[in-house]
Amino acid sequence: MMDIYKELKDRVSDLWKAEGFLTEEIEIRAKALSTKEAIGTPEQQDFPIQKGKEKLMQATFRGALGQAFTDMYGNYNGTLEEVLNLPMENNRQRAVFVASLNAVQRYLRRIEGSVHCRDEAPVQCGKALVPYLAEKHEGARIAQFGFQPRMVENLAKRGNLRVLDMDPDNVGQDKFGVIIESAENTEDAVEWADLLLVTGTTLANDTITPLLGKKNIVFYGTTIAGAAHLMGWERFCPCSL
Repeated sequence: MMDIYKELKDRVSDLWKAEGFLTEEIEIRAKALSTKEAIGTPEQQDFPIQKGKEKLMQATFRGALGQAFTDMYGNYNGTLEEVLNLPMENNRQRAVFVASLNAVQRYLRRIEGSVHCRDEAPVQCGKALVPYLAEKHEGARIAQFGFQPRMVENLAKRGNLRVLDMDPDNVGQDKFGVIIESAENTEDAVEWADLLLVTGTTLANDTITPLLGKKNIVFYGTTIAGAAHLMGWERFCPCSL
């Protein structure tokens, strides 16, 4: 099974060395954004980030911003080489690496949309998802990993949807006519589905590996921006900044 973090580090190391970044003293700052800073003031109050269990860590590299959604947040300062040497043993280390990757990729203009959308944009994102999937993955049975309410609200109307989430407050709840399942059902849901719709947060919390190489995947969110570009993964995030 591929070690996705080793693969990403190898690719990032080659890229940063080629750019001459590893020989420079480069400071990466990451901070936990407040809910208002991260998502603004949308009318709806059911987004995961509003519950306070997870926050966006934001890295700044030469004025470019990159983010990672995580439940282990805090400030970090170090060089890019030090970031590469983080052992990836916990969610905070992975979030620092992922946010830094996104910030540098944004600085290099390899990616766009590395900053979370705000205010009413998440509503527009959810509405845009249905025609996007209809065009690219028409009729697919979808297993969504991560409860993004506006996405589920719109996808539930088309049917053929299962939603899995790691938040115990969501598991077993009826959300827009869909019963939210536990991550314990991952293997069964993957086998059932034609398409996996996966939050990029799986990269920061080390739950991405069981999903790779099994079915077609569409990742969503800002967390996965840099990795999706490096790995050639499909990503849906039309309203990110």
